[in-house]
Amino acid sequence: MKKIITIIGARPQIIKSAAISRAVNGKFSSQIKEIIVHTGQHYDENMSKVFFEEMGIPSPDYNLSVGSGSHGAQTAKMIEGLEGIFLKESPQGVLVYGDTNSTIAGALAAVKIHIPVIHIEAGLRSFNKRMPEEVNRISCDHMSTLLFTPTKSGLDNLEKEGFNLSNKKADVNSPCIYHCGDIMFDNSIYFSAISDDKSTILNDLDLANNQYILSTIHRDGNTDIAENMESIFKALSTIQQESDLDIVLPIHPRTRSKMKSQLSTDLYNQIAINPSFKIIDPAGFIDIIALEKNAKMIITDSGGLQKESYFFKKACIILRPQTEWIEIVENGNAILVDADYNKIMNAYSMFSKKKDFTFPSFYGDGKAAEFICEKIIEHL
Repeated sequence: MKKIITIIGARPQIIKSAAISRAVNGKFSSQIKEIIVHTGQHYDENMSKVFFEEMGIPSPDYNLSVGSGSHGAQTAKMIEGLEGIFLKESPQGVLVYGDTNSTIAGALAAVKIHIPVIHIEAGLRSFNKRMPEEVNRISCDHMSTLLFTPTKSGLDNLEKEGFNLSNKKADVNSPCIYHCGDIMFDNSIYFSAISDDKSTILNDLDLANNQYILSTIHRDGNTDIAENMESIFKALSTIQQESDLDIVLPIHPRTRSKMKSQLSTDLYNQIAINPSFKIIDPAGFIDIIALEKNAKMIITDSGGLQKESYFFKKACIILRPQTEWIEIVENGNAILVDADYNKIMNAYSMFSKKKDFTFPSFYGDGKAAEFICEKIIEHL
């Protein structure tokens, strides 16, 4: 029996962990024991609890409750807490997701006491080291023993950085690299049918299929710079008025408060009195899938929604200057616009007319979690 400690700390990681936990507790229950540690990086009882419950994820065995703080303070608290847990539990491996402070803390704490690191979503690059996430993901890759990349471009990135793709036996000095597909594609397939059966959000919001745009905005560069936030919301308002589509905006309380302080009074009031702007609390994954599947288009700065727009065959306007998911941009399914009003409007106009979308299988066959578990058993 392989004992694996899974590190989660932010909502997207909770969602991603569902695929691995489902595989472990099903097909691999006699071969892998999973211990879940929540760092508390983004922990809110109401927001997190619904994810664990509706996605069937086991409750965390440990919660460090580190809370928010500067990058250094937050990461330091995590490393200290995680090291103690690792020494107590003596796992065969520590599994981390993506590129958050929880990811880098888990990898650092493990590698320094010679516990193999398993990195899911390895090899992704924005090529912008001003982004903390980029520093985290690069550093984590170079501390890992098993690297699982969701895309061919991720594999290419790792090879360019000097990783040997032909290693056969995993070790921190000779890590094994696998192009496995995306565990979020696993989740989207699995939870899509559940969403169809259980979600009532379209009825609750009086939404018609293909008659609204789904938007999410949360990145610091968009919410903390008044000019950028004004530009994005001005574009959403213009699009709403010109198209007569509803704008559905599941919004974090922090972003909601920033709207009032960052937007001009006229624009804020214009949005506040417009019944076609449906600004709602953060939605659970089951409801988000329903909103994604039935939207006409998606406008977001979320990495997860970019991919999910592709999974559900929706055009996506990306409110960022770069993306790790370059294949959907290169294939014409998404456009990078940053926070530029004119670029947002041009992208919307183009996608409104575009008919020749294609959706190659960039993200695997929906069985990435099973493949990852098999390789953990084989190597560790």
